Amino acid sequence: MTDQGAAPAPRLPLVGWLGGWPISIVSLSMGLAALFVFRRGLPHVGWIVGYLLLLWLLFVLITELRAPLAERGRDLVLTAADYTIQTLYHNLLLFVLPAYYAAATLDSRNVVFPALVAAGAIVTAVDPIYRRVVHPRPWLNHALLAFSIFAALNVALPLVGVQPILSLEASAVMAALALAPAFRREGFTGWLRAHGVALAAAAVALVLVWFARGLVPPAPLVLARAVAARGVAQLEPVEPVDGGVVSAATVLEWGELAAYTAVYAPAGVRQPIMHVWWRDRRPLARVTLPTPVMGGRREGFRTFSRFTDLKAPVAGQYRVDVITASGQLIGRLRFTVTP
Repeated sequence: MTDQGAAPAPRLPLVGWLGGWPISIVSLSMGLAALFVFRRGLPHVGWIVGYLLLLWLLFVLITELRAPLAERGRDLVLTAADYTIQTLYHNLLLFVLPAYYAAATLDSRNVVFPALVAAGAIVTAVDPIYRRVVHPRPWLNHALLAFSIFAALNVALPLVGVQPILSLEASAVMAALALAPAFRREGFTGWLRAHGVALAAAAVALVLVWFARGLVPPAPLVLARAVAARGVAQLEPVEPVDGGVVSAATVLEWGELAAYTAVYAPAGVRQPIMHVWWRDRRPLARVTLPTPVMGGRREGFRTFSRFTDLKAPVAGQYRVDVITASGQLIGRLRFTVTP
């Protein structure tokens, strides 16, 4: 016999936690499929700018209208707006992730940034995690907004001809300035004070990004090809090192080693670069290449440097770092000289 007056059984927390998983799994699967399909391509700057403008405008509106809408009981409107912002975060981060993945060097510290972009894309795709971790914490939501703007602009600006280091600094400044509405809501009631705080944050971001520039790949610059060789003739490697291994006797017979690299950059970018030679983790030479990388060539802009100070013993683990003039790592060439 059933008690008709009994209260309904309370909903288990686990049910609420699992409630958003089906749509999250579909969203994540579609995102990963898009990542595999477009991992070598570059996003169109128009899409990035469109996503950014829509995200920021919606963020401003909800920041200003959240309290009035909550007072009027418009929870459905707030929920829809929050979910739209979450979706924009996810799409934007996933959109630029292939560019960072292609530009990163997996055995260097700049792999940290693509990992953060990927983590942001996953967190914003999995609704239960986002609702528990990000949504209840306004500061984390604001940090995610600034990170998304920074990551997207840092890819978009080079696509219109801005050098990577300038785009890095400009992206940090604009990401900080975009938080002015959040600063106003957090106690700086006047817009003038809020913008003052945003300007101060932009100055701090400018300095921090400069010192942390080595952690960010110079996307969308990509090391398209790298090979060690006996020399370079007509911008092609002569007697390239097969399999990345060459004997010391052969190297001494050559009398020099050449590092041949092809760097892809977007059209309009003019980027000075240098080669830094290492042997067994010890620096050997730092060569500033006379001709800067000119963007727009699908196969990459071909460059090379030579190392001629070969004194026995020459055996060891060699690497040549290809870096921008400001110190961002584009890629690495590795090879071994056997005894």
